[in-house]
Amino acid sequence: MSTSSPLRYGIIGVGMMGLEHVRNLHALPGVEVVAVADPHGPSLERAAAEAARIGAPTPTAFTDGRDLLASGLCDAVVVATPNMTHIDVLEAVLATELPVLVEKPLCTTVDDCRRVVDLARQRTAPVWVGLEYRYMPPVAALIDVVRSGAVGQIRMVAIREHRFPFLAKVGDWNRFNRNTGGTLVEKCCHFFDLMNQLADARPIRVLASGSQDVNHLDERYLGEVPDILDNALVIVEYDNGVRASLDLCMFAEASTNQEEIAVVGDQGKVEAFLPSGILRTGRRREGARGVTEAVIEDPRVGHHGYHHGSSYLEHLAFVEMIRTGGRPGVTVEDGLASVALGVAAQRSIAEGRSITMAEVLGV
Repeated sequence: MSTSSPLRYGIIGVGMMGLEHVRNLHALPGVEVVAVADPHGPSLERAAAEAARIGAPTPTAFTDGRDLLASGLCDAVVVATPNMTHIDVLEAVLATELPVLVEKPLCTTVDDCRRVVDLARQRTAPVWVGLEYRYMPPVAALIDVVRSGAVGQIRMVAIREHRFPFLAKVGDWNRFNRNTGGTLVEKCCHFFDLMNQLADARPIRVLASGSQDVNHLDERYLGEVPDILDNALVIVEYDNGVRASLDLCMFAEASTNQEEIAVVGDQGKVEAFLPSGILRTGRRREGARGVTEAVIEDPRVGHHGYHHGSSYLEHLAFVEMIRTGGRPGVTVEDGLASVALGVAAQRSIAEGRSITMAEVLGV
């Protein structure tokens, strides 16, 4: 493919996140969204309206993603359909040789993720999983500090997300575990991916406690009450001795920072805060007087959107991969690993015990 010709994207699924991808891609140089697919007519109408609003050409609309894939219009594809549809959509996409970026979670079950991994290994075109939290500028800076060895050998990772409830989606599909994989898969695969990156080891055991205490209890869908967790505490043990924890609360709108990530090594500590963008670093021998703070920004960001510019930066890296023939920055194996931890945490809550990863992975 010529590096001077526009890279033509198709987006399968143009709900909330699909439209966010439209906005990010429009802000990227040398890229255009030429086609969208969604069985939901109002979503296609919103996609056309959004394209008009941002001054982009109206994309060709399809009601079936398979027709988009067969159209020959696209050089790359984004999959942003509801979680439970990923396996079927990806089976169709992976039968082509189009590069694809699939939104998190890769799938809702370990078995489906494994199916995608197997299919991805049978093709030459790359598959990238949209775990974009790695690309949030202060988080990326934190990862760089950890990998530089500046805080020594990592011993503990602590992630807190205190935020608002789940947003409304088309048909409110995200109100039920059977559609999402559960809150700790749907939302928290991002954080489990970060834990895996920071620990740089194999997770061996998960212990979790959680419940649905506040959100969505007064909602009914065909007589059913939503069953998604709105708070949880999760501990993950790694085979190198690192321990990681997640503190999730989804009725904590009264929070200054939505996400706080702390990594402690035997020589120091580094923290990242969002949305403030602060990176805080210190060394043990200097104590509190030696702690430094900086607001981390990335001048390359052309659209900040929902995730502090991370989706834009991820697309920038995805385009570079396509142009240069590189490898995905976030692999299907990474996607499987993040889902497996979420599944283990959901199971730990359901069964009231710690869960080994050997149980979840069947190894």
